[in-house]
Amino acid sequence: MPPIEEAEAINTQRIAGLRETMATLPLDHPELTLEIGCGHGHFLAAYAEQNPNEHCLAIDIIKERLEKAARKTDRTGLTNVSWLRASDTHFFAALPDTVQFNGRIFILFPDPWPKRKHWKNRLIQPTFLTILAKFTAPGTELCFRTDFEPYFAVAKEVVTAHDDWTVQEDAPWPLEQETIFQARADAHQSWIAVRA
Repeated sequence: MPPIEEAEAINTQRIAGLRETMATLPLDHPELTLEIGCGHGHFLAAYAEQNPNEHCLAIDIIKERLEKAARKTDRTGLTNVSWLRASDTHFFAALPDTVQFNGRIFILFPDPWPKRKHWKNRLIQPTFLTILAKFTAPGTELCFRTDFEPYFAVAKEVVTAHDDWTVQEDAPWPLEQETIFQARADAHQSWIAVRA
């Protein structure tokens, strides 16, 4: 099988597997929150504990991080969090069209891809924001935080220019809970955008 066809077959298989897993999750919950790139789960576990009426779904691509995250919620007995191994691309490809995130979307300390030739890999792009808007209800908050100032500035420009999102300059950050990546940073910057 040629490499391109092999890669497509692997992607198709991963998306199918995610669809099966997602069928077991409460994606019809009336208050659904998402974290993309949850790391070790420090933030979302704390957020879920403080927001028991929401169901929180977290994705990450690294298995060991998700295992650590799951141990946190197992120890505390939290039942309103689901941890899912997936890339953002596979996740949204597998997500049923009926799903609506209407709590918050968190993107905390994503890879900034600092080299210009890698900027195309950054998560905050117009296409991503359009896909995300498809699965979010009006009024849903998109909460972004980074320790890399150039990415902060560009990401804010991209979201400001997008028709589906409006930056809320004075919106309060929903929860201060230090993550591993935040602990390593000298400083960080945040913005919140609301689904129009």
